[in-house]
Amino acid sequence: MEETRLLLREIEGTVQRLVADAVEIPESRRARLREIATWISARAAAGELAPLIFICTHNSRRSHLSQLWAQAFAWKHGLDHVRCYSGGTEATAFHPNAVNALRTCGFDITSEEASDNPIHEVRFTSGTEVLRVRSKTFDDPENPSSGFAAVLTCSDADEACPIVPGAAARFSLPYDDPKASDGTPDAARVYLGRSLRIAAEMLYMLQESASGGRRQEAGA
Repeated sequence: MEETRLLLREIEGTVQRLVADAVEIPESRRARLREIATWISARAAAGELAPLIFICTHNSRRSHLSQLWAQAFAWKHGLDHVRCYSGGTEATAFHPNAVNALRTCGFDITSEEASDNPIHEVRFTSGTEVLRVRSKTFDDPENPSSGFAAVLTCSDADEACPIVPGAAARFSLPYDDPKASDGTPDAARVYLGRSLRIAAEMLYMLQESASGGRRQEAGA
């Protein structure tokens, strides 16, 4: 019997709202997401891990949002070979507005220390290992150095990294930067909207990965 894996109640509520609202993902985006899903499924079929490094310029917003939503949905769908990381072309800090957007969606996030680049402990289910998240470059020793898929979440990083050393695959998946709303009354709304958009796409991608793996098993 397939194991049922539940996210924290608040995140499950967010996902249910996403499904109920039928968030539309354009076919051009779905095609990109299916390419990544196919790579993930192929790694599973080969009995290999599928590490994903989500990369943007500062590793402060979009790459962290993508990493954490992807890891949550990989766990939910039993894709235990999927390991999600993030990094930038430079390191800054996990932006508080992005942290708060994830908290609003149900993630349990605590800051371990007060510094310019604090470490955050992130939980998306009561039964999983705590993720320790901070801003870092994509080639930081905490990230895999080979055999990973590089997923470029901003156009600047996409242009700056035509080749990502050690990557087994490279995918362009840019998102609009919520940074423009910083310091405005709309910041919380904009960041939440970006988080939900990324969540919808990561949910679709990991669902496709899970169904692709099942199709491969059925055809074995």
